[in-house]
Amino acid sequence: MWNRWRCPLAPSIESVDSNASNSPSKTSSSRPDGRSSNQLRPITFQRDFTQMSAGSVLVSFGNTRVLCTASVDEDVPRWMRGSGKGWVTAEYSMLPGSSPERVRREVSAGKPSGRTQEIQRLIGRSLRAVTNMHALGERQILLDCDVLQADGGTRTASICGAWVALHDACTRLMTAGKLQTHPVVDQCGAISVGIIDGQPRLDLPYVEDVAADVDMNVVMTGSGGLIEVQGTAEGEPFSRGELDALLGLAETGIGEIVKLQRDLVATPPEPR
Repeated sequence: MWNRWRCPLAPSIESVDSNASNSPSKTSSSRPDGRSSNQLRPITFQRDFTQMSAGSVLVSFGNTRVLCTASVDEDVPRWMRGSGKGWVTAEYSMLPGSSPERVRREVSAGKPSGRTQEIQRLIGRSLRAVTNMHALGERQILLDCDVLQADGGTRTASICGAWVALHDACTRLMTAGKLQTHPVVDQCGAISVGIIDGQPRLDLPYVEDVAADVDMNVVMTGSGGLIEVQGTAEGEPFSRGELDALLGLAETGIGEIVKLQRDLVATPPEPR
């Protein structure tokens, strides 16, 4: 059975409201899905979605769905052997049916696209930032993030889901007596923000992402440290004040995401 987490205020997956703190004065909005500017899409984590990997989760941000799995390799890359440290890395892909127009499998081209390489490096960097490699020992954890359905924010959803898969994999290694201390030392969350029609908005679906004047992805730790900020003006430059507003919006959203993560992993996964 899936260990599924959703916001307890919501009656069903489809209507999960991950931002219950919005005041009534902010409920009206011109956003296509009716959300307020500082409201996340419905978020769910379906734990142990698959049974073969050490950790797995199906993460959903609205209509964006990503399957994240963690596989343990009792070895490290050649250049790390003898260092006493482990390694965390990631691979990312969009499945052919994840968008209205079929996505070509990159294996057909013989190599991943530049976009794919950028995203999987981002996921790996983000998760390594919250992992103690010495505590992991000389083993590697590979995180696979496969986009089943894309509606904006696939890279940020991947990071949030991959953290849960990584944490569960390491918990199972501890349960098996292979680790003395848990190597995941902090949480890791990510979210997109942007400016549309002069208004900062949180967690952009595709229809907003393609129309944004400013598009930004923010990755943070659960304790509030910044891991990465990717921000671009699609048209006119944006001001320092607008940058601060976007970072504040992202910080609020990530705070809600890491609470969902924390509540989920508070119950250890079943041993394998």
